[in-house]
Amino acid sequence: MKERILAEAERLFWKYGVRLVTMEDIARQLGISKKTIYQHFNDKEQIIYQVIADKAVKNQSEVACMTTTASNPVEEILQVLNMMQKHAEQVSPNLLIDIKRHYPQAFALFRQYKEHQIMRSILENIQKGISQGLYRSDINPAILARLRVEQIELAFNSELFPTDQYTMHQIQHELIHHFVRGMLTEKGFATYNAYCPKPSEYNPTINPE
Repeated sequence: MKERILAEAERLFWKYGVRLVTMEDIARQLGISKKTIYQHFNDKEQIIYQVIADKAVKNQSEVACMTTTASNPVEEILQVLNMMQKHAEQVSPNLLIDIKRHYPQAFALFRQYKEHQIMRSILENIQKGISQGLYRSDINPAILARLRVEQIELAFNSELFPTDQYTMHQIQHELIHHFVRGMLTEKGFATYNAYCPKPSEYNPTINPE
């Protein structure tokens, strides 16, 4: 039952944001009483905290698998992009804003995940790309890893990216492709263009010319 509650809570939080989803909503969707939920969780913050904890573990496992199976760092980071875009289609732009403003323990967990696991993965990717001649040798890996980490949270800023003008999918796509292209060598561009969608599939064009 606990796993069912978490799975349904995650679906609702991701779709509507956290504030708009009540314990009654979760109970109703599962066909159970609120009392049953409270047998497993003290409050909504405990639920969102556990949802984030479980999501972090799952995402890290997916990234580790990509790191193992990808042929090179460019393919690896583009696979991560595909994963993020897949999730972005299901995520409300209010999700991170709600957590940041109203659920401090859950947000602290998210920041910890961002600062350690995500930061480390990006930094390792950049270092591997430089060593393989795919990324420019004159870039600062630590600065660029920090930039990419902060872009994740930036994408949820509705003042910069109004939800009536941009989808989360569009924002993440543009940010990460801009990030990757800025690091590439000529050799890196050849690899990048081999993995990317055709220019007609999205705007603007990805060709380096």
